Amino acid sequence: MDETTLKTHFIERTVTYVKRELTHAEGGHDWWHIQRVWQLARHIGAMEQVDMLVVELGALLHDIADSKFHNGDETVGPEKARRFLLQIDTPEPVVQHVVNIIQHISFKGGNHRQEFHSPELAVVQDADRLDALGAIGIARTFNYGGFKNRPIYDPAVSPNLQMTKEQYKQSMGPTINHFYEKLLLLKDRMNTPTAKAMAEERHQFMEQFLKQFYAEWEGRV
Repeated sequence: MDETTLKTHFIERTVTYVKRELTHAEGGHDWWHIQRVWQLARHIGAMEQVDMLVVELGALLHDIADSKFHNGDETVGPEKARRFLLQIDTPEPVVQHVVNIIQHISFKGGNHRQEFHSPELAVVQDADRLDALGAIGIARTFNYGGFKNRPIYDPAVSPNLQMTKEQYKQSMGPTINHFYEKLLLLKDRMNTPTAKAMAEERHQFMEQFLKQFYAEWEGRV
């Protein structure tokens, strides 16, 4: 097979695999989340000098076994992705790069420092973070909050911006707090010019939502 045909083969096999594996996933981390991140990564990657096979496979597999749904175990996803990629005869350098993306893509609290960097990770990370912003980000946040049986809002519980990685993973704070502990921080953590521009509009939408939320909560509108 030529290079284009081989890339298509890897992508199609991976799409089929991810759809099957995430059939019963929580609504904010299901196939539709993967599809949105994949499409965003393709859009952003087209503006950058990156290996698009690594970008697309990284986007498709980045949440194949999110640690949130595996008792906080961050090794499950990377190993699951590695086994699958090797099964379909993906070149070892591509496999390792994709595994590194999966290991380092996630936001882990305000105090966490990322240890691995690559242009491909930057693209996939931006795509994933964009899907946590705007209207989709709001919907996903409340869906996950309901899934975890968290309160929507409690004025007596303030957001914690100084959480360690473990505190962030174990937090059971109100869903509204998540906007301040993660979502509103993402605009300034985008890596690429394309994502930075897209994040601005989504960020503003969330700020407007919060303004309306508090007005309604307090009975002012």
